[in-house]
Amino acid sequence: MSRGAGSGRPEEPIGIFDSGIGGLTVLREILTIMPSEDVIYLGDTARVPYGIRSPETVEKYAVENTEFLLENRIKLIVVACNTASAVSLDALKKTTKVPVVGVLLPGAEAAVRKTANRRIGVIGTEATIRSMAYQRAIVSIDPEVVVTGVACPLFVPLVEEGWTDGEITRSVAREYLGRLKDSGIDTLVLGCTHYPLLKGVIKDVVGEGIALIDSAVETAKTVRETLEAAGLSRRRNDSPIRRFYVTDDPARFRKVGERFLGRRITCIEKVEIPLTGQAAHR
Repeated sequence: MSRGAGSGRPEEPIGIFDSGIGGLTVLREILTIMPSEDVIYLGDTARVPYGIRSPETVEKYAVENTEFLLENRIKLIVVACNTASAVSLDALKKTTKVPVVGVLLPGAEAAVRKTANRRIGVIGTEATIRSMAYQRAIVSIDPEVVVTGVACPLFVPLVEEGWTDGEITRSVAREYLGRLKDSGIDTLVLGCTHYPLLKGVIKDVVGEGIALIDSAVETAKTVRETLEAAGLSRRRNDSPIRRFYVTDDPARFRKVGERFLGRRITCIEKVEIPLTGQAAHR
């Protein structure tokens, strides 16, 4: 899979992929703390959602997305999808020469650092919660922690419709999060990249006494640390590149994605995954 990988130079771009637009919250945090970095983002919008797929299918998609990014000679890959991170990260790390960062471990580590009573909640897609990946990651760091996971499948469509507040969203949040409030947690991991847009509602429902861990923020910090440790950080770049590729309708991605990213999306192109001769961009 390492064909087309970068040569390890700071001026090479960071590659990011997600099943759709949620990973743009990760990209937003990366651009905030690393504004000089060139970035290539792939949203696999033709095959979204990953959260309802089998682990074998998700891993296949992750490998194909990684191959596409490697054709662009990137220096690091960010798996900006909790579902893909949960089931395919180990396989990608074993077969890819460039560093690979997922969104799961940074959030798990931050939650363990934050909790005082060793009771942590995790919310995510059905596939992420079913995989027990967050639970295993947290307990591997501190075996004394009790983890409660709750799937919140309606959060994603609510966010993509722009319903990040209002009574409907709050009612859904109360239904999902009531069990967590009763479990005695003091820390809650937002285990899906869509969920940062619901921080206000989630905080209101669970209360001020529960700390929220935004995996997008923690992942951006890990990307910066990884690049700095490898000597690959780009210190200055007067014209940073932001290229976006999608596997379905670019117009919808742009419309919804700009809300996630908090800035305009201009350079966007539809491509085919798996790679074809015409879709392999260098």
